[in-house]
Amino acid sequence: MKGKVVFIGGGPGDPELLTLKAYKIIKKADTIIYAGSLVNKEVLKEAKPNAQIYNSASMDLDEIIDIMEKETDKGQLVARVHTGDPSIYGAIGEQMKRLQKKKISYEIIPGVSSLFAVSAALESELTLPEVSQTVIITRPGGRTPKPDKEAIKYLAQHQATMCIFLGVQMIEQVVEELETNYPPETPVAVVKKASWEDQEIVKGTLQDIVEKVKSAELNKTAIIVVGRVLDPGEIIPSKLYNKGFNHEYRRS
Repeated sequence: MKGKVVFIGGGPGDPELLTLKAYKIIKKADTIIYAGSLVNKEVLKEAKPNAQIYNSASMDLDEIIDIMEKETDKGQLVARVHTGDPSIYGAIGEQMKRLQKKKISYEIIPGVSSLFAVSAALESELTLPEVSQTVIITRPGGRTPKPDKEAIKYLAQHQATMCIFLGVQMIEQVVEELETNYPPETPVAVVKKASWEDQEIVKGTLQDIVEKVKSAELNKTAIIVVGRVLDPGEIIPSKLYNKGFNHEYRRS
């Protein structure tokens, strides 16, 4: 009987932000393949003493799939641990396609995205009434290309809350594109390794964030958040808890 591959969202870094379901799989997995450049090793602390553990940072797709195939052929449980939630820049699509072709069973366990650890670290709500009700998750183009119409300068036309992954090393270019549509005084925050013990936060505006980020020497493993939600002034109360607002659970 063939085994199974379970894709796991390993969370943003703090091992206590691992979901209970993911924790249970890690505890009983025979083989663990984890994204070593990003996943906190503390997440794997409860792995079985005899579990085979592979760091995929130095592996290519063929090598990863070969291990999955070899171990599932033995009836083994393989945990593929990605950082945050695997559906955001997790590269699981290509792995699933290969597993489908090989008729290897798999499932996905979602995780806490690093984005939500960032908003918690900033003590910010990303969607405030009459400020922004839209969150744009994106990245700048680089070695991994993106469609031209998804360029940051075009997304910036909405002036919504924007969360930019994998862009801190290109902070000058990112800010240049943002400035095409956001006002120069727009608040910006850059959070490195949100929820880790060595988490770092840099706050500023589009006018000064480049200088601040360079001064702090933040050059990887960080998310850029842009938008008025970071400094909204007086917050307009939501309808949800307004005593004059009727809904199916409460009458005004």
